[in-house]
Amino acid sequence: MFTKKGLVRAAVATVSTVALAFSAACGSSNNNSDANASSNADSSDITQQTVTPGKLTIATGDPAYEPWVMNDKPESGEGFEAALAYDVAEKLGFDKSDVVWTRTTFDSAIAPGAKDWDLNIQQFGITDERKQAVDFSSGYYKDTQSVVVKKDGKFASATSLADLKDAVIGVMVGTQAYTIVKDKIKDDIQTFNDDASLAQALEAGQIDALVTNTVESVYMVQSEQVKDAKVLGRIAGSEDKDGLGIVLPKDSKLTSAVTKAVDDLNADGTLKQLQDKWLAEYTTDLTELK
Repeated sequence: MFTKKGLVRAAVATVSTVALAFSAACGSSNNNSDANASSNADSSDITQQTVTPGKLTIATGDPAYEPWVMNDKPESGEGFEAALAYDVAEKLGFDKSDVVWTRTTFDSAIAPGAKDWDLNIQQFGITDERKQAVDFSSGYYKDTQSVVVKKDGKFASATSLADLKDAVIGVMVGTQAYTIVKDKIKDDIQTFNDDASLAQALEAGQIDALVTNTVESVYMVQSEQVKDAKVLGRIAGSEDKDGLGIVLPKDSKLTSAVTKAVDDLNADGTLKQLQDKWLAEYTTDLTELK
């Protein structure tokens, strides 16, 4: 049985409990607001939207070839794509020390599915088919396709594309070279998983000629990946209209920022400077095959 004094104490206790609950609710609301504000701040910081927040993970080929990456060491920043990668990273707000390099195959990079990297740069031609699986930046270089043969091979003296119609021609699978050869030379084409396998096939006599991007063709000959070989010529009309682009995971939060970075580097002349420094010797004085 409650006395009057007991009723008063109960009422005070009830009011105190309600006040504490209200205060806790307000505190929780304020904390949530602070957390939301912090989250919103993070979402506007592109450096926090990466696979590892605060770091930019960039993938390239294994191995990566010159002149795109010198001495297979992208971390040096030497070579056209290695240098470009660091310029893009800087535009995004990353220091050079924030860039982490990793390696992937060409095919896996453009296959559907989750990725453990933020950007992938290894001469990816931009195509509508690939855009169904991954994102691309705008193009940073428009390459052409060239033909490499052995100097003592039976097609070493070919002077036109028609002269190659009976040749066994090899290309890397899923590349612009396949499209160009099919369109301009023949339908029956041998495909290989990478440029190293392609070069080995020509060296071993499995194919009569290989077609790959012009820069890589010249490097293959200069570095003697194929001994006693020569660049027969650059295929007329083979310039990649969309160019090479940086690959990003599908619907990446970085895509628009990376595209803007590439566009800005084009507008301020940086891309031209990089091309002149790293690619000029690989793209001049070549015969054009029609």
